[in-house]
Amino acid sequence: MRRSLRGALRCLGVKVCRRSALLVVLLWLASWLFLNGLVFVHRNMFSDFCTDDKSKEILQRVCAEYQQGILTGDLCEDLCVAGRVEYKRCLYYENGKKVMAASWRGVPVVLKSKLENFSSYEALALLEYQDAAGGAGGEEELSPLDVVFYATLEIKNSLGLETGTNLTLPRLWGQKLKENERTYSRAELASLWALLQQEEYTFLRVLQDLTHHVAKILGSCGHFYAVEYLAAGHAWDQHIFSLEELTLSPSPSPWSGQEKMITAKDMVPRVALSFLEMVEHFENDFSHRLHLCDIKPENFAIRKDLTVVAIDVDMAFFEPKMRDILEQNCTSDNDCNFFDCISKCDKNKNRCGPKRRNSNLQVICEKIFRPWFSPTLLGAKAGLPLQVELQRAVQECAEIDSGEDARRTRAVREQLQDLLVELIREDTENRGEGQEHKMRRVHTALNF
Repeated sequence: MRRSLRGALRCLGVKVCRRSALLVVLLWLASWLFLNGLVFVHRNMFSDFCTDDKSKEILQRVCAEYQQGILTGDLCEDLCVAGRVEYKRCLYYENGKKVMAASWRGVPVVLKSKLENFSSYEALALLEYQDAAGGAGGEEELSPLDVVFYATLEIKNSLGLETGTNLTLPRLWGQKLKENERTYSRAELASLWALLQQEEYTFLRVLQDLTHHVAKILGSCGHFYAVEYLAAGHAWDQHIFSLEELTLSPSPSPWSGQEKMITAKDMVPRVALSFLEMVEHFENDFSHRLHLCDIKPENFAIRKDLTVVAIDVDMAFFEPKMRDILEQNCTSDNDCNFFDCISKCDKNKNRCGPKRRNSNLQVICEKIFRPWFSPTLLGAKAGLPLQVELQRAVQECAEIDSGEDARRTRAVREQLQDLLVELIREDTENRGEGQEHKMRRVHTALNF
């Protein structure tokens, strides 16, 4: 009896020990998973949280590498030595991209880089080849022709453009580099190569000498580049653009060649005309059509002369790359939607068509013009004949298919342009002399 009881107690003790050991193991495993989860969340969320302290640390690291001769640029001396670049605030971090507001010699700028660290960018193969060769050859400076050759290859890869006679950039940059008649240091080449690996930099650098409808690059230091600061639109604002921070400044009117006073509401059709000009420019004035696949107010800004400017071009593609993006496997048309750029599914081949079905104009009419010229915002003026005709034209534009007759598409665009010009003329003629206190100059803020 006693032996049986002892055996039972021994067995019970073993089971309790096993359960305790199992609980300890499970508790340890749960703790390990919890701690690793916290580390993962911290690295992927909180580590990318936009803070002024971290932004300043990043810029200090850039300056340290500049002092060491690792990187360089026309912005570096003012940023790291002369103190002419004043950090203002962190704007946003997104998927590694760092964007900060600053002032360069009193001019507001935005500092950008796709990656935080200079070392995160791929090294230039030619520099590595020189290092492997050893000796004095590893320290030789590179000629302008070497710069043009490698920059052209990177541009082709980044933008999806062929480097034939139609590509304007290599000719532009090549001519400038040849005119300098000097060689380039390792820091210069490494910095240029880091910049060229950033699609937005390459895109803006390609187009800023060819169009005034993109933000201008003002300078760079290593992998960071400075673009002009412009107040962007806002989706939450029913008026889309509100540029109160712009200072008032008189300027000649683009319509008559003379300085004129206009009301705030007159700015709406003028900005709309600039949108139409931008669309026409992007579609017809380059070697390849340029597609904007993320059209929203936040990606555009207005200069003082009411010119529309594309300020975020991460989702802008020339025709060759656009075709590569659209031509994917599919089972329905929904599989062929790439943000604002859509194609059609060929169910016989289960492949999306390489040609875009909608257009920049159609999306702008849908997302920007339709809210602008809606009866809700127009109020009592919504019933005027010219406004009604404009609303109909905007609606037709928003529904047009780019696969339709090109003549009809052009006719719709020309109709919009004519109506906007007529609206400006009508508003100008109806302006009374007793309304001067409500008027603004052409280069004022958009408060409509």
